Parts: sequence; C-alpha cells; structure tokens
Amino acid sequence: MPSVCVRSPDVATCPVRSGLGIHDNPPMPGGRVLVVGAVNVDLVVAAARLPGPGQTVTGGDVARYPGGKGGNQATAAARLGARVAFVGAIGPDDMGSEARGALAVEGIDLSGLAVTDRATGVALIVVDPSGENLIAVAPGANGEVRRRHVEAALERLAPGPRDVVLVSREIPADGVLAALEIGREAGSTTILNPAPADDLEASTLALVDILTPNETELAILAGVGPTSVEPAAVGPARGRPAGDEPESLARRLLAGGLGGHVGGADTFDRDGGARDTRAGDTPGRGDTTGRGDTTGGGGTAGRRDPSWPAVVVTLGAAGALVVRIDGPALAVGAPDVTPLDTTGAGDAFNGALAAALANGHDLPEAVRRAVAAASLSTTRPGARGGMPTRAELEDFLGTT
Repeated sequence: MPSVCVRSPDVATCPVRSGLGIHDNPPMPGGRVLVVGAVNVDLVVAAARLPGPGQTVTGGDVARYPGGKGGNQATAAARLGARVAFVGAIGPDDMGSEARGALAVEGIDLSGLAVTDRATGVALIVVDPSGENLIAVAPGANGEVRRRHVEAALERLAPGPRDVVLVSREIPADGVLAALEIGREAGSTTILNPAPADDLEASTLALVDILTPNETELAILAGVGPTSVEPAAVGPARGRPAGDEPESLARRLLAGGLGGHVGGADTFDRDGGARDTRAGDTPGRGDTTGRGDTTGGGGTAGRRDPSWPAVVVTLGAAGALVVRIDGPALAVGAPDVTPLDTTGAGDAFNGALAAALANGHDLPEAVRRAVAAASLSTTRPGARGGMPTRAELEDFLGTT
C-alpha cells in the first residue's frame, strides 16, 4: 500500500501506512528489540539531480515523513512482528506529536520516549530520480538522549538474554555507550549501526556484538578514509590492493577490539579511525574485555552465537557482506527491485536484522531477511513508506 500525501500549499504531509497488514501483525514469540536512537521529521524534496557544492536545484513539492534512524529502525522491526520498545526524545511541538503518533500506530512501546524543551529533530532530504539522496540533520531533542535518560529507560525495560539492543549514533556518545553497556551486562545481543562513523571510541566498539557499517563508514572506522573503498567490492578488486577490500577492513576491525576480541596490539589510531582507548577499559559496567564473567549478576550467560562479534557490511544494491571472527566471509546478494527512494533502506536493514535475531534466526538467515526487507523498502517513497510487514516480506522472499 503506497503512502498517500495530503498536500497543503507548502508541504505535503505523508502519514504512516495503515491497514490490516500492520495492525493485525501478531507479535513474534521471541525476544524484544530495544532501539536506542534518534527520531526526526523528514522534509523531502524530489529533484532532477542532487546538488553539488554551491549549486541550487529545483524540485517538486516538499513532502513530510516520519524519520530518524532510531524511529525508522524501530518501525522496521515492529512491522516484521517484533516486540519493540524505543528510547529517544522529542520536543514539545507539533512535529514531536507527529513523531510520537507515527511510532505509536506501529504498536511500539514508547515508555522510553522523553519530551524535552528542545525542538524535535528535523532531516532535510533531497532525492533524485534513481532514489539516491543527500541528507542534512538538525538533531534538536535527540541531543538530550544522554546516559542518564538511557539508563533510566533501560532499567524500566529490563533487557534480557533473548533481547536485541539496537543502537545508532545520531544521539550523544554517552547515550550510545550506556545502551551498549547495559545490553552487554544483560546478556542481550548488541547491534551498533555506526552512522555517523566519525569519533567512535574503541571502548564503544568493544561492547558490540554485530557492527553494521556501510562501505563509507567501514573505511572511516578502519582509518583508511571514506574514498578508499570501491562501492560493492567483494573479494579482490582489479587494480587495487586486497587490503582495501571490505572483508579485509572488517577483519581489521575484528582484530582491533570489536566485541572485546583483541587480536592485535593496537586499535586504530590513524586519521579517522577508531581511537585506541583500549578495549576493556570502559569504567562502571563490569567486565567488557570480551566475554569476561559469563555467569550471574547480569553477565553474558545468555549469549548464543560463539561466532560473534561480527561485521555486517551493507553494500547497497549488491546486498551485504558478513564477516565473523572465524570462518570465511559470506556474501548475501540483494534481489532485483526498481528503487523509488533509498532513504531509510539502511534503517530497514538494521530493524529487520534485529527482528530476525530476536526471533531466533542465525546470523546468515537474519542478514538474508534484512537484505530482502531493505530492498523492498526502496520501492515506496519515504524512509518508512516501503518498510514491509512480515507477510509482505515472506511473500517477497517466496518469489526471489
């Protein structure tokens, strides 16, 4: 069902999808998905091409959609039947009410959504005819999702070993760290979507079970710069050193301390790379130097997959690459679709990945489902407009 835009003289407000496909979607029997992140309202302009530096392009009407990485990821997981709770913040304004309503209609637990004195976050998005986009974000209230709020919200939600804690980086660093610390202590699966990828501490990476960068973010984290990785490169590429491949860069992250696994002397301290604060030196949350004490006291006794930590690199139309501590990398191809709007495809991937893991799927199958959900999400306008329900995803998987 496509989104329907109600047009005013200036802005077309595009409400969330509704109907039996969402509201009669029974919850999955597995664990919960606890999303900690940003919620925004997206203002979107469709243009004939994306502007370059100093250029002006004209487009059609402005459309308004619910957005923000955290809100999008929570919506994606909820549409697929996961029991979802969201931790974030909005402002005391009309956009905040709109953002809350868009999450509430998906059946998401909003006990962790605070109302602050700052304006609700806004994203300004330009989309070209191929579905590619440029995005600038004014974070607003998302800047208040700090440690104190995250700790209080997750204390009420009480994550456990069957749950997945999904975190993105459009909120302050101490909020990200608190969410991962609490997830690790509880034995939950922790996923970090490192967007944006700059200034990410090695002590934060040490708390991550599954890292989900795109290729640009992977290059930044590995310290080789955002232009050093050829898009959608899997395996040796012609004319380029093998060390610049996504698999090689992902293994460098794994060896450098991701998930507390330290396979080398130093984490990345080159320009742009994760800074070496020595994985395992994170104060205040017990042992984070790997699996540490795995018994009792909120430890990690419930961790299910010995192949974690893992890096799952999203490759756009080429799918994803799964790189684990042990064993060969796994390339997961994407089904062919005709994209209309790629905004939110990465969020659809992360939400679907978390939902599948919470429902007990292993990592390869969870990534397969996430790639399919992300592909399907690009076929409708808006960050959330194309995010599939569980029935839609199952039908899609059955035909691809």
